[in-house]
Amino acid sequence: ANEQVIDGKGWRSGAAVEKRELSQWFLKISSFSEELINDVKTLNRWPEKVRLMQENWIGRSEGAHINFNIHNSSEELKVYTTRPDTIFGATFCAIATNHPITKTLINTNKNLAKFVIECNRVGTSEIALETGEKKGIDSGLFCRHPFIKDRLLPIYIVNFVIMDYGTGAIFGCPAHDQRDLEFALKYNIEVIRVVKNSNLNKPTDIITDTAFTDDGIMINSSFLNGLDVKSAKAKIIKEIVKRKKGEKTVNYRLRDWGVSRQRYWGCPIPIIHCQSCGAIPVPLNDLPVELPKNINLKVTGNPLDSHPSWKYVNCPNCGSPAERETDTFDTFFESSWYYARFTDPKNNKLGFSKESANYWLPVDQYIGGVEHAVLHLLYSRFFTRALQQCGYLRDKEPFAGLMTQGMVCHATYTDKNGNWVNPNNVIETKNGSSILKSDNSDVIVGRSEKMSKSKKNVIDPEIIIDTYGADTARLFMLSDSPPDRDLEWIESGVEGSWRYINKLWNLVEGQSFPQPPKKMPPPEELNKDEKNFQQLIHKTIYGVTADLEKFHFNKAVARIRELTNGIEALNPSESKSSRIKQEGIQTLIKLINPIIPHLAEEMWSKIGQTEILANTPWPKVDTNLLIDNFVTIAVQVNGKLRGTLSLPKDCDRKETEKRALALEGVKSKVNEEKIRKIIVVKNRIVNVVI
Repeated sequence: ANEQVIDGKGWRSGAAVEKRELSQWFLKISSFSEELINDVKTLNRWPEKVRLMQENWIGRSEGAHINFNIHNSSEELKVYTTRPDTIFGATFCAIATNHPITKTLINTNKNLAKFVIECNRVGTSEIALETGEKKGIDSGLFCRHPFIKDRLLPIYIVNFVIMDYGTGAIFGCPAHDQRDLEFALKYNIEVIRVVKNSNLNKPTDIITDTAFTDDGIMINSSFLNGLDVKSAKAKIIKEIVKRKKGEKTVNYRLRDWGVSRQRYWGCPIPIIHCQSCGAIPVPLNDLPVELPKNINLKVTGNPLDSHPSWKYVNCPNCGSPAERETDTFDTFFESSWYYARFTDPKNNKLGFSKESANYWLPVDQYIGGVEHAVLHLLYSRFFTRALQQCGYLRDKEPFAGLMTQGMVCHATYTDKNGNWVNPNNVIETKNGSSILKSDNSDVIVGRSEKMSKSKKNVIDPEIIIDTYGADTARLFMLSDSPPDRDLEWIESGVEGSWRYINKLWNLVEGQSFPQPPKKMPPPEELNKDEKNFQQLIHKTIYGVTADLEKFHFNKAVARIRELTNGIEALNPSESKSSRIKQEGIQTLIKLINPIIPHLAEEMWSKIGQTEILANTPWPKVDTNLLIDNFVTIAVQVNGKLRGTLSLPKDCDRKETEKRALALEGVKSKVNEEKIRKIIVVKNRIVNVVI
């Protein structure tokens, strides 16, 4: 599939991809293009970047089909363009290497045949087309300009136009398209400017090596002159339709999904080929088609094609000798509906029942890599719609919420021969250099990259668990950065989490306060510090709860650490502090339980609790304690800051003035001066004017 070709190579194997014409199977994802792009806007719980990537990949564009008559022929060249307004700047036409015209010419033109073979070795991704050298070969054919009498445009076969997008043919307007300009400069083709910058007074300015692609005013364009680009597009399309030169068109970049793979491993495509009946689906009672186990994987090409017996069957329709389809499905085919199978995993008749799927789906929360934004996720959206259209599902969208996690990264190491070295085999010396454990030879430290087996920059989880415990690894990974960003795995970060876990353990050491009786009288009135701490407890509950729901784990850990500091700051000798400290520690353990569950259960037991922590309710927040009862206000003398005051919220004016005048910074400045007036802005500022 085109989505799986990156820079001309297979996305997983890295093998060079070559374009060939094959008889293959496709799913008609392009038929859902409009629906898929429109419904992206309804995915409010998906990351904006993923929604944008899907919109760009589907690539909706509005434009026109324009028919160019081929000179000295009754044939037409049908062109798709998103910039019909620049038609008067057209100086050539270009077609793809697999365009029907090219296929005709290739039989008598050896240079063209060689050029096509060369182009088929190059990727067709947008990046490859944009950044690669623009090459072409003159076909010797011309087409007539649809609006300028007697103007003939040469037709080139080029490497930057693909048959699968639009019509496989374009008109080239070098002045206003960068690819066209690069091609025109290479082959000495005329450049005619037809859009000027509306901010310039000059009627034209010369195009050199950069095309003008901004909006502007039409020039050198006959009846379009003086119009802005938007108006010119509307007018030229009307004229194209009126003169029967073409039609207004909506086009999509998304192509049908090629699901055929020429290999052994994969789900066989359940089709039987009969010379009389054609392609016949395998009967339902013969499904699933199982792969043969006695397979020779050392043959060239598809091993299933070379199997002596597996592919030979009788036609289920007429009984004549026939052959199985030997292509297997793309693995994304199976991964595009597995979530529906999860709703009914023991169903032996069908993949799932409609009732079960409709009860459970859509998936409430999906977590997966952003690298699947235009692969698995787009295919799953299509598959769900196809299953809905076939009557198997109720919903159109598979995943209500999506969170794309970042990668775990680590520094890379190579030895003197350039071989990758595992971090566990590297020793950091006191002078900051790195050496190999086996022979103390120098190790080159490379950049930090996502952990991968190929570069050996992987930390074995068992080593981490044996050294620090599983909870330390969990705490570090969750507290270091937001989960949608990459995590830099460094030993100092792990050790920092380990030290905090020890602090927690020491915090509950010797503490014992089981749950109080339900009818226990309320505690005595708390002092200011205790009230502030109680407020901190409930602000932490509120904040951590919201953070966990939004996957802001690093923020949740930061709040819990702040609560830990608050507990340590309490005076343990006072009885009331002991009671409020009890509430703080119990809350702390409950809040940190999802992050470090093993240690949390141990701490819960250590403070005298008998019920398993996992079975206890999540702490409830007292919303009254979320409101700040004290405010900090600035105190000025003649507009200059002289100090600050912490006052009860909405403190009365007389008390505010009294407290302000008692500040040392205010008294030293006022001294014996006469106070003309005192300006009080409630909860914000006091200004003493002398």
